[in-house]
Order: sequence, then C-alpha cells, then structure tokens
Amino acid sequence: MNIHRVKRLLPVIVGLIFSLLLAGETALAAAKAQHHHDAKSLVGENIKHDGHHDIDHKGKYTSSVEVRHAKIASFHVKHTDKGEIPVKKYKTNRKMVQATSAHIVYAAFPQDQMQDMGTVYIGYSYTDEYGNEEIYWFPEEMIEDMDTGAIEYVPSS
Repeated sequence: MNIHRVKRLLPVIVGLIFSLLLAGETALAAAKAQHHHDAKSLVGENIKHDGHHDIDHKGKYTSSVEVRHAKIASFHVKHTDKGEIPVKKYKTNRKMVQATSAHIVYAAFPQDQMQDMGTVYIGYSYTDEYGNEEIYWFPEEMIEDMDTGAIEYVPSS
C-alpha cells in the first residue's frame, strides 16, 4: 500500500475506532438502572416462620432472607454459577416502592412517594451482570439489626 494512502486513511480509522468505543460505552451506561422491589410483600407470610426463605428470582440470581423471631436477620443473593453475591445495605426516609394492589393510583402519587413519610426503610441491593441494581426495601421494623452497615440511599437520577 502507498504510504500517502495510509496517511489519509489513518484519521478515518482512528475516528471509526473512537466512535465504536464511545457507542459501546454509551450503550453500557444506558443499561444501568435501579429496580426497586417491595420486599415486605415478597416475604409475605414467611415472616412468621423462622428460617431461610427465597423471595425472588431474577435470571441466575436468587434473593433470600433469614427470618428470626419475625424479623429479617440477614439478606442473601446467590448466583447459580458464581455463588454468593455481595449485598449493599441502604437506609432512607423515603418510600421507594408502592405495594401492588388493584386500586386507582392518582397522577399526583409519585410526588407524594418522594416525601418524607416519617418511616425509615432499609434496602438491600446487588448489581447484576448488566450493571442494573436490584434493591429490596423493607420497613425498618421488619429488620433485626437496622443500622449496622447501612449507608444513606441517594437515588441515581
């Protein structure tokens, strides 16, 4: 190949590589999201029975709780291939989830949801292989050890 042709194509090739890297990074950033779950309803009647209870399955991830004396003693996430997954513990005064029910939800509800309700919620989270964070929220009265290891929750958006 002619050296002049390579010199002319070099900026095009570098630009193309940069564009592909930038597009890939943007797609990766767009995939990251937080998904909030009403863990109180997922646990349901199992809160009355001591022991290990699976509460949710997301792909290869299984979320479970250890119940002791009608309180959540610990929260675990297990991946079918990788085993135990690290869990973060959050704390907030804002209600992050709405229990699903068959009633009318008014348009103004999302504003009310973000107001301080006087109740503290404890959230346990893990990040999946796509960078999405799954957060399971419990009212603090359901948690055996509320404050240990909990960090203040700041929404990503």
